[in-house]
Amino acid sequence: MKVLVTGGSGFLGREICRQLKARGDTVSSLARHPSAALERLGVQQHLGDLADAAAVSRAVAGCDAVVHNAALAGVSGPPRPYWVTNVVGTRHVIEQCRTHGVGTLLHTSTASVVFRPGGVEGVTESLPPAPCLLAAYPATKARAEALVLAAHGPELATVSLRPHIIWGPGDPHFAPALARAVRAGRLLMPGDGGNLVDTTHVRTAAHAHLLALDRLRRSPDTAGGRAYSIGQDDPRPLREITRHFLRAAGIDARWCAVPPRLATAGAAVGDALLRAVRSTRTHAPSRFLVAELLHPHWFDLTAARRDLGFEPPVGFDAGVAELTPSAPNDSEETPCRTPTTPSVPS
Repeated sequence: MKVLVTGGSGFLGREICRQLKARGDTVSSLARHPSAALERLGVQQHLGDLADAAAVSRAVAGCDAVVHNAALAGVSGPPRPYWVTNVVGTRHVIEQCRTHGVGTLLHTSTASVVFRPGGVEGVTESLPPAPCLLAAYPATKARAEALVLAAHGPELATVSLRPHIIWGPGDPHFAPALARAVRAGRLLMPGDGGNLVDTTHVRTAAHAHLLALDRLRRSPDTAGGRAYSIGQDDPRPLREITRHFLRAAGIDARWCAVPPRLATAGAAVGDALLRAVRSTRTHAPSRFLVAELLHPHWFDLTAARRDLGFEPPVGFDAGVAELTPSAPNDSEETPCRTPTTPSVPS
Protein backbone atom coordinates (compact mmCIF):
# COMPACT_ATOMS: atom_id res chain seq x y z
CA MET A 1 0.00 0.00 0.00
CA LYS A 2 0.83 3.67 -0.24
CA VAL A 3 0.14 4.91 3.27
CA LEU A 4 0.22 8.46 4.65
CA VAL A 5 0.88 8.79 8.39
CA THR A 6 -0.04 12.20 9.77
CA GLY A 7 2.22 13.08 12.67
CA GLY A 8 4.80 10.63 11.36
CA SER A 9 7.63 12.49 13.07
CA GLY A 10 6.15 11.92 16.54
CA PHE A 11 6.88 9.10 18.99
CA LEU A 12 4.09 6.75 17.89
CA GLY A 13 4.06 8.04 14.31
CA ARG A 14 7.72 7.08 13.75
CA GLU A 15 7.09 3.55 15.01
CA ILE A 16 4.05 3.18 12.76
CA CYS A 17 6.17 4.34 9.81
CA ARG A 18 8.96 1.94 10.77
CA GLN A 19 6.65 -1.06 10.96
CA LEU A 20 4.92 -0.16 7.68
CA LYS A 21 8.29 0.22 5.91
CA ALA A 22 9.55 -3.04 7.41
CA ARG A 23 6.78 -4.99 5.71
CA GLY A 24 7.23 -3.26 2.35
CA ASP A 25 4.62 -0.50 2.23
CA THR A 26 5.35 2.85 0.58
CA VAL A 27 5.11 5.36 3.41
CA SER A 28 4.82 9.15 3.56
CA SER A 29 4.36 11.52 6.48
CA LEU A 30 2.66 14.85 7.07
CA ALA A 31 4.19 16.84 9.92
CA ARG A 32 5.12 20.41 10.72
CA HIS A 33 8.85 19.73 11.02
CA PRO A 34 11.28 17.45 9.15
CA SER A 35 12.56 14.30 10.86
CA ALA A 36 16.03 12.81 10.43
CA ALA A 37 14.68 9.47 11.68
CA LEU A 38 12.07 9.37 8.91
CA GLU A 39 14.69 10.34 6.35
CA ARG A 40 16.81 7.37 7.43
CA LEU A 41 13.77 5.12 7.05
CA GLY A 42 13.17 6.38 3.51
CA VAL A 43 9.81 7.96 4.35
CA GLN A 44 8.68 10.75 2.04
CA GLN A 45 8.03 13.83 4.15
CA HIS A 46 5.35 16.44 3.51
CA LEU A 47 5.71 19.53 5.70
CA GLY A 48 2.51 21.29 6.67
CA ASP A 49 -0.18 21.86 9.27
CA LEU A 50 -3.45 19.98 9.64
CA ALA A 51 -5.23 23.33 9.75
CA ASP A 52 -4.07 23.97 6.16
CA ALA A 53 -6.45 22.07 3.87
CA ALA A 54 -4.14 22.55 0.88
CA ALA A 55 -1.20 20.98 2.74
CA VAL A 56 -3.38 18.04 3.75
CA SER A 57 -4.57 17.66 0.15
CA ARG A 58 -1.02 17.52 -1.22
CA ALA A 59 -0.06 14.84 1.32
CA VAL A 60 -3.18 12.69 0.83
CA ALA A 61 -3.10 12.71 -2.98
CA GLY A 62 -2.14 9.34 -4.46
CA CYS A 63 -2.41 7.36 -1.24
CA ASP A 64 -4.34 4.14 -0.68
CA ALA A 65 -4.77 4.65 3.05
CA VAL A 66 -4.28 7.30 5.72
CA VAL A 67 -3.28 6.75 9.34
CA HIS A 68 -4.38 9.96 11.04
CA ASN A 69 -2.10 9.98 14.05
CA ALA A 70 -1.29 13.70 14.44
CA ALA A 71 -2.89 15.66 17.28
CA LEU A 72 -2.27 18.37 19.83
CA ALA A 73 -1.99 16.53 23.16
CA GLY A 74 -1.94 17.99 26.65
CA VAL A 75 -3.59 18.12 30.05
CA SER A 76 -4.31 21.87 30.19
CA GLY A 77 -4.65 24.93 28.01
CA PRO A 78 -7.39 26.85 26.17
CA PRO A 79 -9.77 24.97 23.86
CA ARG A 80 -9.09 26.81 20.59
CA PRO A 81 -5.65 25.37 19.68
CA TYR A 82 -6.91 21.86 20.45
CA TRP A 83 -10.05 22.45 18.36
CA VAL A 84 -8.12 23.75 15.37
CA THR A 85 -5.67 20.83 15.30
CA ASN A 86 -7.78 17.94 16.53
CA VAL A 87 -11.21 18.75 15.12
CA VAL A 88 -10.67 21.07 12.14
CA GLY A 89 -7.57 19.09 11.16
CA THR A 90 -9.52 15.84 11.26
CA ARG A 91 -12.26 17.36 9.11
CA HIS A 92 -9.61 18.28 6.55
CA VAL A 93 -8.23 14.74 6.55
CA ILE A 94 -11.69 13.24 6.02
CA GLU A 95 -12.54 15.73 3.25
CA GLN A 96 -9.27 15.13 1.41
CA CYS A 97 -9.60 11.35 1.69
CA ARG A 98 -12.96 11.68 -0.08
CA THR A 99 -11.62 14.15 -2.63
CA HIS A 100 -8.69 11.92 -3.61
CA GLY A 101 -10.54 8.61 -3.48
CA VAL A 102 -8.68 7.19 -0.48
CA GLY A 103 -10.63 4.16 0.69
CA THR A 104 -9.19 3.58 4.17
CA LEU A 105 -8.84 5.97 7.13
CA LEU A 106 -7.47 4.88 10.51
CA HIS A 107 -7.69 7.40 13.34
CA THR A 108 -5.53 7.44 16.47
CA SER A 109 -7.84 8.45 19.31
CA THR A 110 -7.21 8.12 23.06
CA ALA A 111 -8.72 6.14 25.90
CA SER A 112 -9.11 9.44 27.73
CA VAL A 113 -12.30 10.12 25.74
CA VAL A 114 -14.20 7.81 28.11
CA PHE A 115 -12.38 8.71 31.36
CA ARG A 116 -14.64 9.93 34.15
CA PRO A 117 -13.90 11.33 37.60
CA GLY A 118 -13.79 8.25 39.79
CA GLY A 119 -12.09 6.25 37.06
CA VAL A 120 -13.02 3.41 34.70
CA GLU A 121 -12.28 -0.27 35.32
CA GLY A 122 -12.54 -3.00 32.69
CA VAL A 123 -15.00 -1.04 30.55
CA THR A 124 -15.80 -1.95 26.95
CA GLU A 125 -16.26 0.30 23.94
CA SER A 126 -20.00 0.33 24.65
CA LEU A 127 -19.29 3.01 27.27
CA PRO A 128 -19.87 6.31 25.44
CA PRO A 129 -17.46 9.23 25.68
CA ALA A 130 -17.85 11.08 28.96
CA PRO A 131 -20.52 13.81 28.75
CA CYS A 132 -18.35 16.35 30.57
CA LEU A 133 -14.61 15.92 29.97
CA LEU A 134 -12.16 17.76 32.21
CA ALA A 135 -9.80 19.15 29.56
CA ALA A 136 -9.80 20.35 25.98
CA TYR A 137 -7.60 17.49 24.78
CA PRO A 138 -9.97 14.58 25.52
CA ALA A 139 -12.98 16.71 24.57
CA THR A 140 -11.62 17.52 21.11
CA LYS A 141 -10.34 13.99 20.57
CA ALA A 142 -13.83 12.69 21.36
CA ARG A 143 -15.27 15.06 18.76
CA ALA A 144 -12.64 14.06 16.20
CA GLU A 145 -13.33 10.37 16.80
CA ALA A 146 -17.05 10.93 16.31
CA LEU A 147 -16.36 12.65 12.97
CA VAL A 148 -14.18 9.77 11.77
CA LEU A 149 -16.66 7.06 12.76
CA ALA A 150 -19.58 8.96 11.25
CA ALA A 151 -17.64 9.19 7.96
CA HIS A 152 -17.56 5.40 7.58
CA GLY A 153 -19.30 4.18 4.44
CA PRO A 154 -18.88 2.34 1.13
CA GLU A 155 -16.45 4.90 -0.28
CA LEU A 156 -14.38 5.49 2.86
CA ALA A 157 -13.89 2.78 5.51
CA THR A 158 -12.91 4.21 8.90
CA VAL A 159 -11.88 2.92 12.31
CA SER A 160 -10.54 4.53 15.49
CA LEU A 161 -8.04 3.13 17.99
CA ARG A 162 -7.74 4.22 21.62
CA PRO A 163 -4.24 3.52 22.97
CA HIS A 164 -3.47 4.66 26.49
CA ILE A 165 -0.25 6.10 28.01
CA ILE A 166 2.20 5.19 25.24
CA TRP A 167 5.76 4.50 26.39
CA GLY A 168 8.93 2.70 25.34
CA PRO A 169 12.53 3.41 24.32
CA GLY A 170 12.86 7.07 23.40
CA ASP A 171 9.60 8.07 25.14
CA PRO A 172 9.61 11.89 25.08
CA HIS A 173 6.52 12.34 27.25
CA PHE A 174 5.55 10.18 30.23
CA ALA A 175 8.90 9.04 31.67
CA PRO A 176 10.66 12.41 31.21
CA ALA A 177 7.73 14.18 32.90
CA LEU A 178 8.06 11.86 35.89
CA ALA A 179 11.79 12.52 36.05
CA ARG A 180 11.22 16.28 36.01
CA ALA A 181 8.73 15.96 38.86
CA VAL A 182 11.28 14.42 41.24
CA ARG A 183 12.65 16.88 43.78
CA ALA A 184 15.35 15.94 46.28
CA GLY A 185 14.63 12.23 45.86
CA ARG A 186 10.88 12.68 46.36
CA LEU A 187 8.02 12.34 43.92
CA LEU A 188 4.98 14.30 45.11
CA MET A 189 1.87 12.63 43.73
CA PRO A 190 -1.87 12.71 44.48
CA GLY A 191 -2.97 9.72 46.57
CA ASP A 192 -1.07 6.56 47.40
CA GLY A 193 -0.64 5.28 43.81
CA GLY A 194 -2.66 2.13 44.39
CA ASN A 195 -5.02 2.85 41.47
CA LEU A 196 -4.72 0.31 38.64
CA VAL A 197 -3.66 1.75 35.28
CA ASP A 198 -3.03 0.03 31.96
CA THR A 199 -0.42 1.37 29.56
CA THR A 200 0.63 0.79 25.94
CA HIS A 201 4.14 0.03 24.75
CA VAL A 202 4.87 1.96 21.57
CA ARG A 203 5.40 -1.24 19.57
CA THR A 204 2.08 -2.57 20.84
CA ALA A 205 0.30 0.62 19.75
CA ALA A 206 1.90 0.59 16.28
CA HIS A 207 1.22 -3.14 15.85
CA ALA A 208 -2.46 -2.54 16.59
CA HIS A 209 -2.53 0.18 13.93
CA LEU A 210 -1.20 -2.20 11.27
CA LEU A 211 -3.70 -4.88 12.28
CA ALA A 212 -6.60 -2.41 12.11
CA LEU A 213 -5.41 -1.02 8.79
CA ASP A 214 -5.29 -4.48 7.21
CA ARG A 215 -8.60 -5.62 8.67
CA LEU A 216 -10.29 -2.43 7.51
CA ARG A 217 -9.05 -2.97 3.93
CA ARG A 218 -9.89 -6.69 3.82
CA SER A 219 -13.17 -6.63 5.73
CA PRO A 220 -14.54 -3.12 6.25
CA ASP A 221 -17.84 -4.44 7.58
CA THR A 222 -16.08 -6.17 10.50
CA ALA A 223 -14.26 -3.24 12.07
CA GLY A 224 -15.51 -0.24 10.09
CA GLY A 225 -17.19 2.58 11.96
CA ARG A 226 -15.99 1.30 15.35
CA ALA A 227 -13.58 2.36 18.06
CA TYR A 228 -11.25 -0.11 19.82
CA SER A 229 -9.40 0.13 23.12
CA ILE A 230 -5.72 -0.84 22.90
CA GLY A 231 -3.25 -1.52 25.71
CA GLN A 232 -0.97 -4.06 27.35
CA ASP A 233 -3.95 -5.70 29.09
CA ASP A 234 -1.80 -5.66 32.22
CA PRO A 235 -3.15 -3.03 34.63
CA ARG A 236 -0.76 -2.28 37.48
CA PRO A 237 -0.71 0.13 40.42
CA LEU A 238 0.38 3.55 39.24
CA ARG A 239 3.02 3.59 41.95
CA GLU A 240 4.64 0.46 40.52
CA ILE A 241 4.61 1.85 36.98
CA THR A 242 6.26 5.10 38.02
CA ARG A 243 8.90 3.23 40.03
CA HIS A 244 9.86 1.15 36.98
CA PHE A 245 10.08 4.17 34.70
CA LEU A 246 12.08 6.27 37.14
CA ARG A 247 14.56 3.49 37.86
CA ALA A 248 14.98 2.95 34.13
CA ALA A 249 16.12 6.57 34.05
CA GLY A 250 18.51 5.93 36.95
CA ILE A 251 16.31 7.69 39.53
CA ASP A 252 15.35 6.13 42.86
CA ALA A 253 12.70 8.39 44.39
CA ARG A 254 10.25 8.02 47.26
CA TRP A 255 6.55 8.34 46.46
CA CYS A 256 5.23 11.21 48.59
CA ALA A 257 1.45 11.11 48.77
CA VAL A 258 -0.45 14.38 48.60
CA PRO A 259 -3.94 14.09 50.16
CA PRO A 260 -6.47 13.65 47.33
CA ARG A 261 -8.70 16.52 48.44
CA LEU A 262 -5.76 18.89 48.63
CA ALA A 263 -4.49 17.78 45.23
CA THR A 264 -7.92 18.18 43.63
CA ALA A 265 -8.50 21.60 45.21
CA GLY A 266 -5.05 22.77 44.17
CA ALA A 267 -5.65 21.65 40.59
CA ALA A 268 -9.01 23.45 40.46
CA VAL A 269 -7.35 26.67 41.66
CA GLY A 270 -4.57 26.16 39.10
CA ASP A 271 -7.10 25.70 36.28
CA ALA A 272 -8.86 28.92 37.30
CA LEU A 273 -5.60 30.88 37.42
CA LEU A 274 -4.52 29.61 34.00
CA ARG A 275 -7.85 30.71 32.52
CA ALA A 276 -7.61 34.10 34.24
CA VAL A 277 -4.18 34.84 32.75
CA ARG A 278 -5.13 33.22 29.42
CA SER A 279 -2.23 30.80 29.64
CA THR A 280 -1.54 28.64 26.61
CA ARG A 281 0.42 26.00 28.58
CA THR A 282 -0.65 22.50 27.58
CA HIS A 283 1.13 20.57 30.34
CA ALA A 284 0.38 22.50 33.53
CA PRO A 285 -1.06 20.60 36.53
CA SER A 286 -4.83 20.40 36.02
CA ARG A 287 -7.98 18.74 37.32
CA PHE A 288 -7.82 16.29 34.41
CA LEU A 289 -4.26 15.26 35.25
CA VAL A 290 -4.94 14.91 38.97
CA ALA A 291 -8.07 12.84 38.31
CA GLU A 292 -6.11 10.43 36.09
CA LEU A 293 -3.36 10.16 38.71
CA LEU A 294 -5.86 9.44 41.49
CA HIS A 295 -8.27 7.00 39.87
CA PRO A 296 -8.09 3.68 37.98
CA HIS A 297 -8.24 3.51 34.20
CA TRP A 298 -8.00 0.21 32.38
CA PHE A 299 -10.09 -1.35 29.64
CA ASP A 300 -11.54 -4.59 28.29
CA LEU A 301 -9.68 -5.49 25.06
CA THR A 302 -12.01 -8.30 23.98
CA ALA A 303 -13.30 -6.44 20.92
CA ALA A 304 -9.80 -5.74 19.58
CA ARG A 305 -8.86 -9.39 20.04
CA ARG A 306 -12.02 -10.60 18.33
CA ASP A 307 -12.19 -8.19 15.39
CA LEU A 308 -8.54 -7.26 14.81
CA GLY A 309 -6.69 -10.36 16.01
CA PHE A 310 -4.88 -8.14 18.52
CA GLU A 311 -2.41 -9.40 21.11
CA PRO A 312 0.31 -7.22 22.66
CA PRO A 313 3.58 -8.20 20.91
CA VAL A 314 5.64 -7.10 23.92
CA GLY A 315 4.74 -7.49 27.60
CA PHE A 316 5.13 -4.81 30.24
CA ASP A 317 8.08 -6.49 31.97
CA ALA A 318 9.85 -7.18 28.68
CA GLY A 319 9.30 -3.58 27.64
CA VAL A 320 10.74 -2.28 30.90
CA ALA A 321 13.75 -4.56 30.43
CA GLU A 322 14.39 -2.76 27.13
CA LEU A 323 14.58 0.51 29.02
CA THR A 324 17.12 -0.78 31.53
CA PRO A 325 19.13 -4.00 30.93
CA SER A 326 19.91 -4.36 34.66
CA ALA A 327 16.92 -3.25 36.69
CA PRO A 328 17.54 -2.31 40.34
CA ASN A 329 15.95 -4.18 43.22
CA ASP A 330 12.16 -3.81 42.96
CA SER A 331 11.43 -3.77 46.67
CA GLU A 332 8.90 -1.16 47.77
CA GLU A 333 10.35 2.10 48.96
CA THR A 334 9.15 3.64 52.21
CA PRO A 335 6.54 6.25 51.34
CA CYS A 336 6.63 9.72 52.74
CA ARG A 337 3.64 11.83 53.64
CA THR A 338 3.42 15.53 53.02
CA PRO A 339 0.64 18.14 53.15
CA THR A 340 2.34 20.41 50.63
CA THR A 341 0.85 21.53 47.32
CA PRO A 342 1.21 18.76 44.69
CA SER A 343 3.89 18.91 42.07
CA VAL A 344 2.69 16.39 39.54
CA PRO A 345 4.01 15.33 36.15
CA SER A 346 2.28 16.19 32.92
